[in-house]
Amino acid sequence: MCREILVLEMPGASRGMVPACNFMCRYIWRTNFKLPEYAQRMKPSTPYPFFILFLIGCLSGSEPTCSSRVSARPPNIVFLIADDWSYPHAGAYGDKIVNTPTFDRLAAEGALFRNAYCAAPSCSPSRAAILTGRYPHQLESAANLWSVFPSKFPNWVSLLEEAGYFTGKTRKGWGPGDEKRGGYPHNPAGPSFGSFREFLDARPPGKPYCYWFGGYDPHRPYDSSMGIRAGMNLEEVEVPGFLPDRECIRNDVLDYYFEVERFDRDCGEIIRRLEKTGEPGNTIIVMTSDNGMPFPRAKANVYDYGTRMPLAISWKGKIKPGTVIGDFMNFVDFAPTFLEAAGLAVPKSIYGKSLLPLLLPDNTKLSRRNPARDRVFLERERHANARRGDLGYPIRAVRTREFLYIRNFEPERWPAGDPEAHQSVGQYGDADNSITKFLIMDMKGRGGSPDFFQLAFGKRPAEELYQVSKDPYQLDNLARRPEFRKERKKLRASLAKWMAATGDLRAAEPQTMYWDTVEFTTNYALDNFDLEKEIKNYYFLKPGPGMQFREVPCKED
Repeated sequence: MCREILVLEMPGASRGMVPACNFMCRYIWRTNFKLPEYAQRMKPSTPYPFFILFLIGCLSGSEPTCSSRVSARPPNIVFLIADDWSYPHAGAYGDKIVNTPTFDRLAAEGALFRNAYCAAPSCSPSRAAILTGRYPHQLESAANLWSVFPSKFPNWVSLLEEAGYFTGKTRKGWGPGDEKRGGYPHNPAGPSFGSFREFLDARPPGKPYCYWFGGYDPHRPYDSSMGIRAGMNLEEVEVPGFLPDRECIRNDVLDYYFEVERFDRDCGEIIRRLEKTGEPGNTIIVMTSDNGMPFPRAKANVYDYGTRMPLAISWKGKIKPGTVIGDFMNFVDFAPTFLEAAGLAVPKSIYGKSLLPLLLPDNTKLSRRNPARDRVFLERERHANARRGDLGYPIRAVRTREFLYIRNFEPERWPAGDPEAHQSVGQYGDADNSITKFLIMDMKGRGGSPDFFQLAFGKRPAEELYQVSKDPYQLDNLARRPEFRKERKKLRASLAKWMAATGDLRAAEPQTMYWDTVEFTTNYALDNFDLEKEIKNYYFLKPGPGMQFREVPCKED
C-alpha cells in the first residue's frame, strides 16, 4: 500500500504506458529509489493529464503496485448531496409516498447502502468530514456549525484538483461557515458554477472532473401544503414514533417529502446532462444527504433519523447493478474512496476506509483488505448557538446492528438548546422552527406515553442505550436496566477505544470547553418567537367535496 505518490503530467501519454509505470513502481520498491528533490516539487502543467504515480515509500509486508486504480482512465466524480434528508425516505428503501426515481435508478444501476451514516448530524461538520475523511473532532473548529474550516487538513476535492482534475460546485458546498478565514480561496467543495451545464462548458477538453451539487432541499422553511398540492395523501404518511401523529404534522412531513422529490428531480437533470456528454460510463455518481430530516429528535441528534443516510453509488461497468450493501459506512469513507479510484495515494491524515472493496468485491486485491464494518461511530459538538455561554451539547456514540450507545458529556445542559432564545433560532434552537416543533413545545407538562416534549426537548441522562433491532425510533432507554449492563459496558469500552485512537480531546478531558469557545460566525433570530401566534397562523389544506381543498387551521386538526 503506497504511502506517498508524486503526480506528474506528460503530454501525449497513453494507456500503453501503464505497464511501464507498474515496472517503475516495482523498481522503486525493491531498490528504495528516491526521486530528486526538484522532481518531488513538480506541479501539473499541461492541459491533457496522464497520471504517472511514482512510489516514494511503501508500507512493509506486501509488494505495492503503481496504484490500486481500478479504471484505465481517472474516473469523473459527480457528488450529489441533499440538505437534511433521512433514511429511509426513498423509493428504493420501500417508502410508499416519496417519489425518488433518480435515486432509485442509481441504486438499481449500482449500489444501495442500507447502513450509511454521517459523521455528525449537523451541516458544517458533516460536510467537513466528507471532504477530509476525518472525524469532526479531528478538525478543530470545523467540528461546529457556523465555524471556520482550516485548510491545513487535506481535502479530496483539492487533492484531485492538484492532480489535474477540473473541479467545481453548484449551490451549497461546505457550510455554513467561513472557509476563507481558514485559508481556502473558495468553497472547499470547489469553485462556484451556476449549473452543471456551465461547469461542463468551462471544463478544458479531456480533463477528468469532479463536480459537487449541493441542493438546498429539503432544508426548511417549507411552504405549507406543497405536498398536498402535489397530490400526496395525508392518510398515507407514516409518522416517526418520536413525533405525535396529528394531521398538521403529517402535512409537515409531506412538505418535507415534496422537497426531497424536488432534490431528486434536480439530480435527474444533472444526470441527463451527463449522459449527453457521452461520459457516464467513466463517472462515479454518488447521491446522499448531509444529515437527517429537520424535525425534533432527528437533525442535530445522533439517533437514526439524525445520522442514518440514504446512499446510492453508481459506476457503470464497475459496480454490479443491483448491489445491496448492508455493511456499515461512515461519511469519512468518501475521501479515501475517491482518491483511490483516481489512482492517488490516501494521505495518512485520513481516517476513513475506502469503499472500493465493498463496491468491487470481485477485485481480489481490494477484497483482501476489506476492513470489518460491523459498527459506526457518531458525534456532535455545538450545532446552533442555542445555550447561554455559547455552550454546545457534546455527544459521542457507537451504532451496531443491534444497539445504539450514546454518551452525553454534559447532561445538565438542554439537548435541543435553552428554553429561552440565546443567539440563534429562538427557543430550543437546535431544533429547526416548524409547526411540528411548535406543537410539541405546546405539549409541555402533558406527559403521556411517549412523552413527546421530553423526547424532543427534555434533559437526557449521561448514558443512553437502545436496542435498535426492536426499537427503531429509539424511544426506550435501556442504559439503567441490569440485564443490559454487560452490553452497555462493552459498547462504552468500544467507544472509549475509538476516541483514544482518533485523538479525541474528550478521551482525556471529557468536559473540555474547547468547542464551546470556538467562534460562532453568524447571528440570527436572537429573540423568542410567540408560540401561540406561530400555531394560530399555521394553516394546511384538506381534501373537500368535489375534488376541492379547504384551508384548515392547525388547532382544529
